[in-house]
Amino acid sequence: MLFRCWSSAGSFVVHKRALQSLQMVYAEYGDPSKVLHERTEELKPLSKGELRYKMLAASINPSDINQVQGVYPVKPPLPAVGGGDCVMKVEELGPEVKEFQVGDWAIPSHPGFGAWRTCGITTPEHLIKVNNKLPAQYAATLSVNPSTAYRMLKGYVKLGAGDAVLQNAANSAVGQLIIQLARHFGHKTVNIIRDKNDGGKTAEYLRSLGADYVVTDTQFKEESKRIFGELGPPKLALNCVSGRSTLYLAGALAPRGKLVTYGGMSKQALQIPSGALIFKNIQVLGFWLTDWDQKPENRQQRIQMLDELSELALSGKLKMPLYESVPFKDFGRAMEESLTGTGKKKMLVFD
Repeated sequence: MLFRCWSSAGSFVVHKRALQSLQMVYAEYGDPSKVLHERTEELKPLSKGELRYKMLAASINPSDINQVQGVYPVKPPLPAVGGGDCVMKVEELGPEVKEFQVGDWAIPSHPGFGAWRTCGITTPEHLIKVNNKLPAQYAATLSVNPSTAYRMLKGYVKLGAGDAVLQNAANSAVGQLIIQLARHFGHKTVNIIRDKNDGGKTAEYLRSLGADYVVTDTQFKEESKRIFGELGPPKLALNCVSGRSTLYLAGALAPRGKLVTYGGMSKQALQIPSGALIFKNIQVLGFWLTDWDQKPENRQQRIQMLDELSELALSGKLKMPLYESVPFKDFGRAMEESLTGTGKKKMLVFD
């Protein structure tokens, strides 16, 4: 029996017992352009309880880069294969594997999976089955940005129909998903974007996704009273910028409202007005999806969330922010552009 696997040189044919996996590996922390290197590993025959998979798509996210740099909280044992978020196809089952069938698609259930490889061997507890009707790009990112947006809308405040959600970084991948999910759940969104001269194209695009209000940082200072006079003050504010932006988010919150931080794009500390804490008793919280994902009591809820997000995507109610597809053989270019912030985020695709 013969299999095909991808190498940097192209497609080659190997026998079953000589199936090889091309991987991007790091043995020390540091600059990804210097510490990542190519490795070819021969895959052993499957043992009891193991399965073999072929990688379909894997993203390059800031958290992946931070992990290679050694500044991310999740640190797999070294040497490690880089990358975490991906979708794979099950190609062979070892003895006593009942949870999957050949042809099933799956995503990692744990962080630091090691996604930048053509194929590999794992066990069912490290995977979660996903709908194989999804585009591979969607499936590969399902457990990241869509899940982050979903959990923040569901996990902190009981929001009713018409309740307002305030967010900054509204044009980010998570921000766009918050807009769409909030609309689906019946909430209103007030969305802050950076001051920039683009002729209103960003605001127009966000409104097409379902945004109710889109304002720049400067406009928000001038129009927040009018907006929340119409909607009522928000119970939930979502922060991915930090710095001075959080002054305005916290100041706009309703009494006992919650400010949830999931990023710090400004690389500045949060700024919270004392009055919002003292007189409105707001709560300031942090959200890290990995922490929620890894709690055993959340596993079934996570699976249900992924199923719901998949159905929304398949029905056209959830439009995923697109990545640029890059063949795995061009990994060097994809990483270089990810490090410099050139173009869109990169999605590695595999033959």
